[in-house]
Amino acid sequence: MRILLVSDYATPTGGAELMVLSLRDGLRRRGHDARLFASSARPLEAASAADYECFGTMSFRRGLTQIANPSAFLRLRGVLRDFRPDVVHVRLFLSQLSPLILPLLGDVPAILHVAWYRPICPIGTKLLPDGRSCHEAPGTACLKHGCFPAWAWPSAMLQLNVWRHWRDVFDRIVANSETMRRRLDDAGIRPAEVIWNGVPARPARQPLSDPPVVAFAGRLVPEKGADVLLDAFAKIVRRVPDAQLLIAGGGPERDRLESQIRSLHLTNSVRMLGHLSREDLESHFGEAWVQVVPSRWEEPFGIAAAEALMRGTAVVATNHGGLAEFVHHGETGFLVAPGDADALADALLFLLADRNRAESMGRCGRQFALSHLTEDAFVDRFLRVYSQISVGQPVLVPAV
Repeated sequence: MRILLVSDYATPTGGAELMVLSLRDGLRRRGHDARLFASSARPLEAASAADYECFGTMSFRRGLTQIANPSAFLRLRGVLRDFRPDVVHVRLFLSQLSPLILPLLGDVPAILHVAWYRPICPIGTKLLPDGRSCHEAPGTACLKHGCFPAWAWPSAMLQLNVWRHWRDVFDRIVANSETMRRRLDDAGIRPAEVIWNGVPARPARQPLSDPPVVAFAGRLVPEKGADVLLDAFAKIVRRVPDAQLLIAGGGPERDRLESQIRSLHLTNSVRMLGHLSREDLESHFGEAWVQVVPSRWEEPFGIAAAEALMRGTAVVATNHGGLAEFVHHGETGFLVAPGDADALADALLFLLADRNRAESMGRCGRQFALSHLTEDAFVDRFLRVYSQISVGQPVLVPAV
């Protein structure tokens, strides 16, 4: 089967991007001709793994390409003509490629795979500036709550309206969690099926040893909650002085977080590792007693948590979004309220004070990941969807 994957980015710099790359590679291992179309934009200046590229940028001009990217339209038209895919799988298209690519998909079976809230939220987070989750339709609410400056609002609404006009070109809509499916349903985008993300199966980590280590991996942006984790960790080191915190990731909040580390007197307890490849991250995090996902926003899924479970690491995460679907409170880790540094500290202390409990939760998490969160299962579920839409058979896919 010939499968064209379409994404704003082809760099291994985030969960959504990692998923599209692993899907392409998994399809190729099964003998399919899978190729990736993406923009030339390079988040964090990472190398691209695209098979076909159009213009993309991380500069101020991105605001224009989000509305209309002529290069994306023309290049994709040529790829569709020459490659003649059996299925087109669109994962991300509103940050670089623009919805003007959608009319090209009218004559080919196509899937929209929704991995974040951008199709229903112009800023992609469904998070209000005051930290509350947004449950309003995009439009004037974006202005009322201050999510957009007035000058940027018209272009955001134009992009949204163009996407709405052409969204019926998709034969199937797939969400990466039940949380995302419900959000899409509330916005009138239905029906959507649920296919959880998958992560590579890997050997279990080595037995835990001292000192106790806490790990965090994610973009350094406010919605990921690394600042909440630092506040919680300041409470932890008073009780467990030799505890260490590893923070992996890059982003605009790095300087502010480093200032927070100094003000909390944590410079000897926290290591900022920067952005790491998946393999480098695993080599550092193999020593972690617990991995934390303290997100303020409702994570659409939570790749970092899935990777931790696969490694055999207990997880402490916030109790909303996709995370709450597969981090099982009291079994594979703990769920706490977003933004609550005290509750986060208490959950972490419970694990750091009991190595046997951390080991037991890690083993339970690994068993669950091997049963439900493997990369192979993820690829197989999409292959079934491809087969169904390529022959026009309306068949449901198992949720997980």
